[in-house]
Amino acid sequence: MYLHGNSRINNEGHLEIGGCDTVDLVKNYGTPLYIYDEALIESKCREFHEALRETGMKYQVAYASKAFLCVEQARLIEREGLCLDVVSGGELYTALQAGYPTEKIHFHGNNKTIEEIEEALNAKIGCFVVDNFFELEVLQALAEQRNEEVSILLRVTPGVEAHTHEYVMTGQEDSKFGFDIMSGQANEAVEVSLNSTNLKLLGVHSHIGSQIFEPDGFVHAINVLMSFLNGLKNDLGFTADILNVGGGFGIRYTSEDEPLAIAKHIEKITTIIKQQCEELDYKLPELWLEPGRSIVGEAGTTLYTIGSTKTLPSIRKYVSVDGGMTDNIRPALYGSKYEAMLANRANDENKEVVSIAGKCCESGDMLIWDCNLPVVQNKDLLAVSCTGAYGYSMANNYNRIRRPAVVFVKDGVSREVVRRETYEDLVRNDRVYIENSSR
Repeated sequence: MYLHGNSRINNEGHLEIGGCDTVDLVKNYGTPLYIYDEALIESKCREFHEALRETGMKYQVAYASKAFLCVEQARLIEREGLCLDVVSGGELYTALQAGYPTEKIHFHGNNKTIEEIEEALNAKIGCFVVDNFFELEVLQALAEQRNEEVSILLRVTPGVEAHTHEYVMTGQEDSKFGFDIMSGQANEAVEVSLNSTNLKLLGVHSHIGSQIFEPDGFVHAINVLMSFLNGLKNDLGFTADILNVGGGFGIRYTSEDEPLAIAKHIEKITTIIKQQCEELDYKLPELWLEPGRSIVGEAGTTLYTIGSTKTLPSIRKYVSVDGGMTDNIRPALYGSKYEAMLANRANDENKEVVSIAGKCCESGDMLIWDCNLPVVQNKDLLAVSCTGAYGYSMANNYNRIRRPAVVFVKDGVSREVVRRETYEDLVRNDRVYIENSSR
């Protein structure tokens, strides 16, 4: 297993993260356990700042909190000078509980409820990323009712989809998100926004995909976006102050992945924006980015305790752990691949190829199909790397399994930032249980 950030094998032959022995962490917090390398998250935030400062462009970096959010994570992100991208009332509430500066919060989502919009307006967030005409109408009506000016970006679809090393251009992107440029929807949305008395249109937003390893998709999307913006300038006299090109920067999950350095992505993105602005005689906009996975993905490791094994001669050996699709649904949902090692026997030689199974009553609950490990024993500790993005965020209570604890580690100190759920938590909202137990 590749060791990211501040991970190493210590003198005891144990995996150590952020100066904390994982064997000791299990004794203190149990398993399954999400462990985050706090210093690695900080360094990823600073990597974006440093690369963007080098370009000379005005910029904002907004952490895409859907990747992983809790109160302490929001506080860490705020300390590192990032804005915060939320997509629900729950994420907004978490940010508010963390004391996040509301003017640095951006609200995304294709179906914001009226209640969520009102909550965001009450909090006086910095910007709405508007996704559809219904939202435009609701925002205008509420802003007029409150006699307030609301800042917005319009999410547009440039007809470019990107994933890993590939990008695809389509005439009209089939997506639930945003206003389509090719069909003229985006132009209509801009006109509606400019004619709205209480909406302040700052610019446009685009997000073309995730786990992107090459910048070609960004380049092609920016070409489309700048052509679109130039048309708006010529036809409507509107010049965008903000160009938000989203996120999606890839990370290394396994040896198959070869992500490009963040600085290289940013150099390519800013170069094409500057070139387009010069050619079109367009005012250089402020650049906004929205990294999520690339901030926290590699910083997260999940620890499990190994339980039963099952050997099918000449077929495979199943090794079961005390978690699975309830704490990491990505392998079952997307076929995502991960690397793993025995955290308590990190120096032992790999001698067998096994398949790591979760404990859920579901045949699809498999974390890793082919994993090189030493001969495993009951109560060994399995560490799965790069689970920092969309592990905790997508965790669930299938089979009434409790969600794990989350621990931040740094300089040899561990902090439990999310406690492990209890059985009482599982029935807390079961009204019949509560009513009957009080009789």
